[in-house]
Amino acid sequence: MPHRVPSSPEGNGLAEALGEIARTLQAEPDVDTTLAAIVKAAVDHIDGAAHAGISLAERGGQIRTVAPTDDLVTRIDQLQYRTREGPSVNAIAEHEIFRADDLATEARWPTFAPAAAEAGIRSMLSYRLFTTDTTLGALNLYSTEQFAFSEQTAHDGRMFATHAAIALAAASTEANLRMAVEHRDTIGMAKGLLMQAHDVDPVHAFRMLVEASQHSNMKLHQVAAWLVEHRRDL
Repeated sequence: MPHRVPSSPEGNGLAEALGEIARTLQAEPDVDTTLAAIVKAAVDHIDGAAHAGISLAERGGQIRTVAPTDDLVTRIDQLQYRTREGPSVNAIAEHEIFRADDLATEARWPTFAPAAAEAGIRSMLSYRLFTTDTTLGALNLYSTEQFAFSEQTAHDGRMFATHAAIALAAASTEANLRMAVEHRDTIGMAKGLLMQAHDVDPVHAFRMLVEASQHSNMKLHQVAAWLVEHRRDL
């Protein structure tokens, strides 16, 4: 049976490693490099993890895999997305950690589990990546061995996932702001429309754009372009 790992006091076994990981992730120059650093660090520091990848939540309930350590991760994730079953799908939807000890005998995911086991993956561990109330996706760990992830590993990895989510959010924000500079004219028009429609100042209007970007999983300039295009709907 897969295990939904309950919240509990987190151990401090990874504390020193996590400090170094956090500094490394914060130094990464862009989103893609940050994602690659997260999955590499996961395989290096989380017991039992032979493969790793990140499932990013996108608009309309879509999920896509980024920075997989190998093609096997991509194949397993595609099985999850097609069947709408599996640890990462549940981690994103239910905001929990999900662990599968042996996919060959797994009953909760009747379509995904046997296909994943046939492809060579026997254990999985998926963490929701989030900041405050925003779900970014899931960090997924895979093993060809049964019972690869212990209860303690699941709890220790929770701290790692927290650092990873913060680094990913920071990198996304920086990338969003760089894009905003390139599209400042469109953003300026959108701000003006919001100021007029809602009788707010420029700071409040920009904050509205940022919030809309976060809640819709759209880039800031895309939100601005949509508002300019649909100005009559304001």
